[in-house]
Amino acid sequence: MKIESQIEKISSFQHLELLANQIVEGFISGMHKSPFHGFSAEFAEYKVYNVGESTKHIDWKLFAKTDRLYTKRFEEDTNLRCHIIIDNSSSMHYPKLKDTENFFQNKIGFSVLASAVLMNILKKQRDAVGLSVFSDTYEYYAPEKGSDRHHRMVLNTLENLLEKPKVQKHTDTITFLHQIAEKIHRRSMIILFTDMFQLGNEEALFNALQHLKHNKHKVVLFHVIDNKTELNFDFDNAPRKFIDLETGDEVNIFADNVKGEYEKGVRSYFKKLALTCSQNKIKYVPVGVEDSFEKVLTAYLVEKQNFG
Repeated sequence: MKIESQIEKISSFQHLELLANQIVEGFISGMHKSPFHGFSAEFAEYKVYNVGESTKHIDWKLFAKTDRLYTKRFEEDTNLRCHIIIDNSSSMHYPKLKDTENFFQNKIGFSVLASAVLMNILKKQRDAVGLSVFSDTYEYYAPEKGSDRHHRMVLNTLENLLEKPKVQKHTDTITFLHQIAEKIHRRSMIILFTDMFQLGNEEALFNALQHLKHNKHKVVLFHVIDNKTELNFDFDNAPRKFIDLETGDEVNIFADNVKGEYEKGVRSYFKKLALTCSQNKIKYVPVGVEDSFEKVLTAYLVEKQNFG
């Protein structure tokens, strides 16, 4: 079953953990049609074989079915440590949702549900998860742990992020990415959800992203945007008032008058961001709020396989 149809069936559920579990179950049931065919049979019991490891525990029957090498996983194996970072600045609460829309159709809602989905996978595989939330302050930090109590605490924090921002909150991405990097001592996979709307000091921003890679961490950047308006600037040509969600600054313009230059500038910035991430071996994954969560799950699984 496609994840989109799963979303339609369960969009009425408000419980974040239940919604995340339904998405993951739908994804796993469809894995036989994906490059991960065979991986879902005993989801928490296998890991990808890495060259140089002992071949003693390779499952040759699974190899015959999938043409991929997996080794049986045992309790004493070292599990993954994953730290999720969410940008909770005011721009992440865009677009403003209508009463008929689901909470995950803006950037913060998409990031929260995607994080809950990844946490569900991590829990199934007995991996540890931590969480950091930042805006104009370092709002929340929890180290990587795997207990049920810890899992529930982090989920509760995620649910609280869905409340509408009561005040305008600027983004101080650079400062807090450096602080987060200093807190994560043991080698981990770091997953960042942000719209990257902190312009003006791109070199410092890229240095902060690079700092996340210290101690041989693997970094995955999910660049969350509303493609329709933030990338394509798809507005009619009626006079409109545009308001900066973080500063409150206003400008009255006709969209068609600036559409070409705006889209050129945004695409140039996104291209530079993708190139810089590639040069620093950071996995860059642009995601739109209209995208399915399969894109997030697939990117995570690919990177986890490469996390040796």
